[in-house]
Amino acid sequence: MDFFEQQDQAHRQSRKLLILFALAVIAILVAVNVSLALIWKWGFAMRTPGHPGYPTGFFFINTAVTLLFIVGGTMFETFRLRDGGDAVAQMAGGRLVMPDSTDAKERRLLNIVEEMALASGIACPRVYVLDREDAINAFAAGYHQNEAVVAVTQGSLTRLTRDELQGVIGHEFSHILNGDMRMNIKLIGVLFGIQMIAGFGQEMMYWASRFGSSRDRDEKGPPIQLVIVVFGAALFVIGYVGIFFGRLIKSAVSRQREFLADASAVQFTRDPETIGGALRKIGGLTMVNQCGSRINNPRAEQISHMFLGAAKVNLMDGMFATHPPLKERLQRVYGHNVEFLDASEIVDPVDLAAMPEGVYGFGARNVEAAQRARAVERSSDLNAEFGQHAIPTANTIPFSMPLTPAATAVPQSTSAHGIDPFILTAARDSTTADALVFALLSDRSEPQAYAIQQSLVARLGAEKAALTENLLNHLESLQASPRLPILDLAMPALKQLSSENKAQLLSVASKLIAADQKMSQSEFVLQTVLERRLGPQAGRMVKVKFNAVTALKSEVQLLLSLVARSHSDDAQAGIAFQRAAATLPELAFQSRDLLPPATLDFFVVRQALEKLNQLAPLAKPFLIKAVLAAATRPQQERMDAEMLDLVRGICAAVDAPVPDVVGMGANF
Repeated sequence: MDFFEQQDQAHRQSRKLLILFALAVIAILVAVNVSLALIWKWGFAMRTPGHPGYPTGFFFINTAVTLLFIVGGTMFETFRLRDGGDAVAQMAGGRLVMPDSTDAKERRLLNIVEEMALASGIACPRVYVLDREDAINAFAAGYHQNEAVVAVTQGSLTRLTRDELQGVIGHEFSHILNGDMRMNIKLIGVLFGIQMIAGFGQEMMYWASRFGSSRDRDEKGPPIQLVIVVFGAALFVIGYVGIFFGRLIKSAVSRQREFLADASAVQFTRDPETIGGALRKIGGLTMVNQCGSRINNPRAEQISHMFLGAAKVNLMDGMFATHPPLKERLQRVYGHNVEFLDASEIVDPVDLAAMPEGVYGFGARNVEAAQRARAVERSSDLNAEFGQHAIPTANTIPFSMPLTPAATAVPQSTSAHGIDPFILTAARDSTTADALVFALLSDRSEPQAYAIQQSLVARLGAEKAALTENLLNHLESLQASPRLPILDLAMPALKQLSSENKAQLLSVASKLIAADQKMSQSEFVLQTVLERRLGPQAGRMVKVKFNAVTALKSEVQLLLSLVARSHSDDAQAGIAFQRAAATLPELAFQSRDLLPPATLDFFVVRQALEKLNQLAPLAKPFLIKAVLAAATRPQQERMDAEMLDLVRGICAAVDAPVPDVVGMGANF
């Protein structure tokens, strides 16, 4: 999957979508004016013979009021969804799964989401379960990839194997990485605005039915009551014409993205049986209840374009269906026709409490030896191809956490995530995740500064200080590897903190960084990501102020200089900057535009990133492509750990998806 090609395709479709919606609104305005003109002639002109015609401003008022309903409804719903994915998941009836959940099925789901987050290089999404939905379905939502949520139905947990569930999550991660979510949430607001016209018409019919029907004997034409009923019926029909057009438009775009997401799920898991098995079970369940992916929530139609499968029974096939036919999707996944599978609930024989510590992570039930062998084989293939950033297939975690500092060297035991289980456990608990952040920002190489850092953490309590030191011991025992993925895994737990605790965390983090009176590149990355994801505006949609990178030439120059200067010597920095400049010919950068190290102040870079985050979505892939060009060297097998973290941090700061080459640590 070519990151830049798919981003460009997704945004081209988004522009077409906006144009088509504008045409739909125009069609509604024309229909409203024509209908009201006919109703006026029939209902009022007939009552007063010789009536001069339409009142002054008749069509203008009709148009203005209609637009007021559409725009007002859209703004209202968009404001209600300002919290992004969490608001959509709650609208659908989702329940937030705690990051440290010990329920076997929930733990399996969380493990899979963590695996995908590590492999793709984004913050671990928050996870919701739709408890009341017995069908097989899922969706991803959010304004950008580092504030996304993933929601799955209860039926997905109980009817799918671990491999199949991994395929479903891989499908949803494709939507996250390909930039689909932002437009999907906008669609919810636009559809709500159009739907308000139908709702207003319905209300008019209701109140007209309660209105007195008496009339004068000499009065000509239809009674007022009938006129209002007809007017309300016209608005009701016109409103649903808008919904029809809206559904037609979103369905056309959604179908193509579903094909892409299915293909991406196969790429993520390296096995067509993963997403293929899930789709086959949806088909099998459909044979029983007419719609194996049915969502019963009353708001399902409004968010139908976001789901893995059709949320409702399709009354009309073809261009009106929100999703491609299952058989066609399966044919593309497998390359040939396959049969549907039985989707009965899987009886879980595994008792989590009775299992040995750290053994349950492979799945919520016993998996046949052949499946286990295939999973291990796939994992080995990925590790050989992509190194430590490959998609894991299992996880082993002890849930006991000693709070006393380790006195001796920490064994380098790792979970299947490739991360020390002690660190992983701390990352999943909202009461300990902050200590992990403090440990990531602590540095023993300068004793005087470290003493200040210890005193800062000690103000939060002796237990917090002891845990921070213990976690630091474990972090120092790790081989050189990116630190940002550890922070990514801790994000769901950190987001559970109250606003006050988040503010306290950010304040302490700033003081820890300032303890040695300087800021390193790794500290800059961690602080930038923390403030972007935990600050007051985290998760909110950023307003677009700049349509192209040409509007921010000095900011782009500063950012590319920072990345280029991260190489070991000046010669490599110059080559890296020229390589990046070649990807942005419109900026006409020369070799002399590479800024000297002394001018690369991290505070100024932070300000530049804030502006770059206000770039239009279409422009950001070009910026990231230039950053990648500056970060890599010809014939380089993979970026080093610090460069990986820097690129991931930049992507997080500007709300841009992390390309596969960064998520996997492979070549550019």
